[in-house]
Amino acid sequence: MKHLFLCLALGITVIATAQNNAFIGGEKLTFTAGYNMSGLMTDFAQVTMETSNVTTKNSTLLRLKCKATTYTKWDNFFKIRDLYESYVNPRTLTPYLYKRDINEGGHYKFVKYKFNHKSRTVQSLIRKKSKNFESGFWDRESTNKINGGTKDIVTTIYHLRTLDIKKAKIGDSDTFTVLFDGEETKFRFTYVSKETINTNLGKKECYKLRINLTNNNALKGNGNFLWLTADENKIPVYAKFKVAFGSGELKIKSATGLKN
Repeated sequence: MKHLFLCLALGITVIATAQNNAFIGGEKLTFTAGYNMSGLMTDFAQVTMETSNVTTKNSTLLRLKCKATTYTKWDNFFKIRDLYESYVNPRTLTPYLYKRDINEGGHYKFVKYKFNHKSRTVQSLIRKKSKNFESGFWDRESTNKINGGTKDIVTTIYHLRTLDIKKAKIGDSDTFTVLFDGEETKFRFTYVSKETINTNLGKKECYKLRINLTNNNALKGNGNFLWLTADENKIPVYAKFKVAFGSGELKIKSATGLKN
């Protein structure tokens, strides 16, 4: 399931970073996740992406939440209950806290990052438990150096929507750094074309982006693509990806609370 989010995590660094004019608290995007089973693309899970405002003692943050849940009929086959959260500056999307809580087929993992951007470090906690181990949880805590601009995967997905993609040229490509499972993963992307596709939101003109990982084998080959609406919202409406054991796709189902 982590590949569903990895396939969305792109950035266009050839374009100057923009302020967030694409979304506000209260937005909710719902997707259908499909996987190719025995040559047939089968819908097996629902993915939601939600934003909300969170008030702290010192400021108001934007909570970015991504949730994946298998449909009931697939729970006996491979039950998934995944939650990804990031707390960010609502204007610049600078991440401060990231949490990942996943339960997939009886395997449990919890990840927490606390970002310190002045020192360019992240305090990391990774906790695992497998149904095959009786000894309980396995914990690992560390403080890691990161590059300037490194973000968690949830923040990266939303950050992409704030960028002024219309200024990019067809064929432009670059790399973007995502902190995932305690490691900085390099994404290479290419702006392929502008296409109009049919979605549950109607016909949408979209930016089509190709995704490649330069130091990770989670995604295979050159057949990984993401479509963002070519408007001020830049909604991810479709994605397709290839992994070691097959291929999958994400399709937009509904969108509410849009800013523009």
